[in-house]
Amino acid sequence: MSKETFSRRNILKLLGASGLAPLLPGLSHGTPAIKPPLAASSFTYCLNMSTIRGQRLGFVKELETASKAGFHSVEIWMNSLQTYLTNGGTITEAKKRIDDLGLTIENSIGFAEWIVNDDTRRKQGLELMKKEMDLLAQIGCKRTAAPPAGATETPGLSLKDAAARYHSILELGETTGVVPHLELWGFSKNLSRLSEVFYIAIEAAHPSAKVLLDVYHLYKGGSSLEALSLVNPASVEILHMNDYPAELSPSVINDADRIYPGDGIAPTKKILELLGHHDKPLVLSTEVFNKNYYSQDALIVAKTALEKMQKIVSAL
Repeated sequence: MSKETFSRRNILKLLGASGLAPLLPGLSHGTPAIKPPLAASSFTYCLNMSTIRGQRLGFVKELETASKAGFHSVEIWMNSLQTYLTNGGTITEAKKRIDDLGLTIENSIGFAEWIVNDDTRRKQGLELMKKEMDLLAQIGCKRTAAPPAGATETPGLSLKDAAARYHSILELGETTGVVPHLELWGFSKNLSRLSEVFYIAIEAAHPSAKVLLDVYHLYKGGSSLEALSLVNPASVEILHMNDYPAELSPSVINDADRIYPGDGIAPTKKILELLGHHDKPLVLSTEVFNKNYYSQDALIVAKTALEKMQKIVSAL
């Protein structure tokens, strides 16, 4: 057995010691109960600001557009918030505008290099993540994405080392109240598959460990529905919603090819059935980077995103 693999017995031992058993429900004893049908209340609709990023609205207008479109939850981008602050805005003013609009900031998108092998870059990445977490805590955001930023081009990243590094940023989360969610990136040479991100989440041995998934990235990285069926919904609080056309294979599709949920061939209904929560809502967040959408009115794009997600859920 290599250092990067582990047996069923070792997994059970780790889960029993660390409290991370919810990550892999298939390892529990007995036959799992059949899940009842999901209701609309099993989901929270959210807009990732990437979807209207190309219109260059700025932080406040992004929030206002999401609210006008009917969203009560959003995912922000850290560089948009930082630009707002650099241009004279304050975190107090941002929090007031968020509250006045009745919005919840479900998550943030940032690219701190917390996972890289280079010690200097990793230290800088940890410092950046800590600063971002401090800002997020002040606007009421309790999650931040933790993708493998800076470690996407060269394969062979040690999953053991990545797990220890993930544990470190989870500890940062303890001090700020903002939990980093380990993000799968299908295009990356590392952390592109479910097996990799769940290995890291389990080996991190921290009760707050969570995984952030994306319909497109599952396709791009080649993770199967069979693999997804092993995932306990409790380990996934946010699902990035999008779709992809039939004519683009995983080897050629890229971020800009994502389309609205339900407009392509993604097995979205099955994914929601596998990941949908019954004890608390799963956050469904439309995240696309489509240039055709960027050429349209941002409010129309945001409204369309909401309608597309609602249509999918209504068919469950």
